[in-house]
Amino acid sequence: MFVDQAEIEVFAGDGGDGRVSFYRAKFNPKGGPDGGDGGDGGDVIAKADSNINTLYEFRGRHHWRAERGQPGDGNSRTGASGDDLMVLMPPGTLIYDADSGDLVTDLGPGDEAVIAAGGRGGFGNEHFKNSVNQAPRQSTPGEPGGRRRLRLELKLIADVGLVGLPNAGKSTLLRAMTRANPKVADYPFTTLSPQLGICSLDTSRRLVIADIPGLIEGAAEGHGLGHEFLRHVERTRVIVHLLDLVPSDGTTPLENYETIRAELAAYSAVLAEKPEVIVLSKADLLPDRIARDDAVREIRTTLKLGRDDEVLVVSSAASLGVTELAETLWRLLAKKPSEGWA
Repeated sequence: MFVDQAEIEVFAGDGGDGRVSFYRAKFNPKGGPDGGDGGDGGDVIAKADSNINTLYEFRGRHHWRAERGQPGDGNSRTGASGDDLMVLMPPGTLIYDADSGDLVTDLGPGDEAVIAAGGRGGFGNEHFKNSVNQAPRQSTPGEPGGRRRLRLELKLIADVGLVGLPNAGKSTLLRAMTRANPKVADYPFTTLSPQLGICSLDTSRRLVIADIPGLIEGAAEGHGLGHEFLRHVERTRVIVHLLDLVPSDGTTPLENYETIRAELAAYSAVLAEKPEVIVLSKADLLPDRIARDDAVREIRTTLKLGRDDEVLVVSSAASLGVTELAETLWRLLAKKPSEGWA
């Protein structure tokens, strides 16, 4: 089950208390103070794990606790520090303080971040001895560990994001380009959650592609499924805008293009400015190559596209243009270095 939002509460470990103790031996009945310090409490640490791609685990487990430090002991022995708690999350997780709304950290691949610090151990009485006070009976308790409520929000990390109206052919294209196996059917919203796939061009080149659930008019305002998942497109570096060459609802590819572009711009100006490849899908439904070329020409002319603006024709069912699309995306990504998180 794909889950991209959750709320949890984390508790770092309390520090152990310091110890009041005096050294005793058969021939030294009045030995000095030897009470050790308490151990530090464990931190709660968020770590990005590339093997995880959902926040599902956090829906069933809301409380996460690190181990507390142990109290100090006699003979100047410091208590054992509590073990840190490593909380594994998918790369791309935004961690917010649920009370203040502040962003705590944005986990990129391989990142780690302390999200609740353990308390420091208390001082034993040995810590307080001096030339004036040679037999202190003073110690301090351990400090409490950090505690906070956190809101988690996942934005999938992918090189390429597939966008388009429902039934534009995104899931079929993802299946044709990668080993992903999304559900495909001829009705709206077949894709109910984002799907990730890896396209291997050869042994050294690969693309991570995200199929975003179909957008409809009004998606940026919360209509349909689009608003819930538009955030995932923000992580992508290139957008593939898929247009059905022969829409079944009587609309035109150009009308559908304008609908999606309006929703992207309404959701995020930054998102609307991302590099885009226009892909005309279901080319096998056109009679010949002349018809396909005419469709590309119409798109270019109407949208006033430049020479460098990419418009491709594909048929996922017939494996037409799929390899060319993958090579085009690779070239675009090579020209556009990663800019960190959006």
